[in-house]
Amino acid sequence: MRVLIADDEPNIRESVAEYCRLEGIEARTVENGEAARKVLAEEAFDAAVLDLRMPGIDGLAVLEWTRAEGPSLPVVMISAHGEVRDAVRAMRLGAADYLVKPFDPDELLLRLRQAVEAHRLRRSAAATSVKDEAGRPPGTEETRNAAMRQVYELVRKAAPTDSTILITGESGTGKEVLARRIHTVSRRSHAPFIAVNLGGLPETLIESELFGYERGAFTGADRRKEGMFELASSGTLFLDEVGDMPLHLQVKLLRVIQERKIQRLGSTGLVPVDVRIVAATHRDLEVMVQEGSFREDLYYRLNVIRVHLPALRERPEDIPGLLRLFLDLVAERTGRHITAITSEAIQALKEYAFPGNVRELENMVERAVILCEGDELDERDFHLHAPKSRPEPRGTLEQLERQAVVAALQRHENNKTHAAEELGITRKTLFNKIRHYKLDTNTPGE
Repeated sequence: MRVLIADDEPNIRESVAEYCRLEGIEARTVENGEAARKVLAEEAFDAAVLDLRMPGIDGLAVLEWTRAEGPSLPVVMISAHGEVRDAVRAMRLGAADYLVKPFDPDELLLRLRQAVEAHRLRRSAAATSVKDEAGRPPGTEETRNAAMRQVYELVRKAAPTDSTILITGESGTGKEVLARRIHTVSRRSHAPFIAVNLGGLPETLIESELFGYERGAFTGADRRKEGMFELASSGTLFLDEVGDMPLHLQVKLLRVIQERKIQRLGSTGLVPVDVRIVAATHRDLEVMVQEGSFREDLYYRLNVIRVHLPALRERPEDIPGLLRLFLDLVAERTGRHITAITSEAIQALKEYAFPGNVRELENMVERAVILCEGDELDERDFHLHAPKSRPEPRGTLEQLERQAVVAALQRHENNKTHAAEELGITRKTLFNKIRHYKLDTNTPGE
């Protein structure tokens, strides 16, 4: 990942850059908005971190320029002024996220990785992000799979409503892409789409991120901070991996859904919120309800409209179309053009199990294009280490996910960065899954 950091405070921009470099992220710094525009116009970056207020051209002006004529990339805004109008304006101009100084560097990196991943997903679904002229759910014509056509038809019916939607499916099947699609064709499309990955946040941060906090609510809370519910005002709040939410916070989420009001940490007052909730999970919530780890009343509140995304191994007929899409995207990013993929390679990909689903296929295509010697891809370029046969799913989704994590760690000799890239998740999410499944990653074969 390559990131541009623009801030007029030298200590801020250099400390953020150094922290990025320690995490293996290439970082370039500039001191003002004018320099940021110049560098962004001349060089390629995966994301940008812009200070809201800088002398001359400020961060909002740079953000607006990127949306109008500059490069397409996710932008995280940072500011020492935690005013809600600034955050709302930034999000409406297209900012991927907004953080108030001082912030935890780990939190910034988490937001950056989420923003880059979401941006890649949006680009992968570029052809599916707007309504077509016939008013059909976008992307219907891009699948040959009956189950996916049913998904698109359900989206067409559900999107115009304000009903809560629960999207289920294995990791990497495109749940956030679908949530963004729902937002885009809804009556709330003019307002923000805010995504929060509950599985990627430490438990101690989830409540403050969702509901915000008042000054003095806890040590270090030196100013009021609006949470995701307020930032998503009039828009859509996407709660990814809602099955990872602790029980005591499930109660608070249920209350918000019922009362349409939130209570910031450290406050006794209630703040009205108007958001459409789309939740997603790879877990079996029905089983979790039976086991007592997920509230039954919250489950029914979320499960008003259920959309299940099939795994990629269940729709191999879509692989040729996805290959064409990803080849075009990689060519746009890298300038490398592939003229053909052998029929043997396509057949091998159709028979591959794809534990990481569509996200794994995209990563696989990008790696193959970059490393191949010629302009044609064959089976060897895809390094299909796992058995080719598509086994019938056995056990629960958690068991399948654990197997996928273990297999990725084995293939990369416990290199967390490479394993996370293959699985299409962040390193932090991978570490959370390692802890969740109690994996001993210091032991070969585990």
